[in-house]
Amino acid sequence: MKCPARGLYAITQTEHKTIAAVIAEVTAAIRGGAAIVQYRDKKPIDAVLLATELVAVCHSQQVPLIINDDVGLAAQVGAAGVHLGKDDSDMRAARDLLGPAAIIGVSCYNSVARALAAQQQGADYVAFGRFYPSNSKPLAAPAELATLQQAKQAVTIPIVAIGGILLTNGKPLLSAGADLLAVIGGLFDGAQPEQAARSYQTLFR
Repeated sequence: MKCPARGLYAITQTEHKTIAAVIAEVTAAIRGGAAIVQYRDKKPIDAVLLATELVAVCHSQQVPLIINDDVGLAAQVGAAGVHLGKDDSDMRAARDLLGPAAIIGVSCYNSVARALAAQQQGADYVAFGRFYPSNSKPLAAPAELATLQQAKQAVTIPIVAIGGILLTNGKPLLSAGADLLAVIGGLFDGAQPEQAARSYQTLFR
């Protein structure tokens, strides 16, 4: 599977939720139009079980399932790829383990130079953020719209924006150069992730 060029990038919300609840939410988000899903879980109870089930759900719908931070887990469960932050595995090592077809995304925070380096090393997408206050990353340094504009001129791979993205604030990020919007709370804080995902689709039109 290839990295989608545009669309909603759903990131799991796992805290205080059962495996069944996470699976149901992700399934609903895909029905609503999520183009790619990332399994992010900072305090996993059974990461292998949940990741395995997420891979099955996502791949049955031809939606890539990306594992956050954990190259070994991505390889173990047959995920479509991995997302790497600055403290995670070396990208070349990830590529060696996961193979040429894997989707590898790299966090670039507010740095176009980091995005250029990631692209040169073979990344499939680059992510910038956080752009707005975020419950999942409250201490993350802010990123700027100007960075998206510069990145759009500098890189040819898809650009992901992340951090506190809601229906009310996502459009400026797309206008500045983001191709995909990564969303956690805006999708999964409420009781209707399918409807929330459908609502995000309107931003891309």
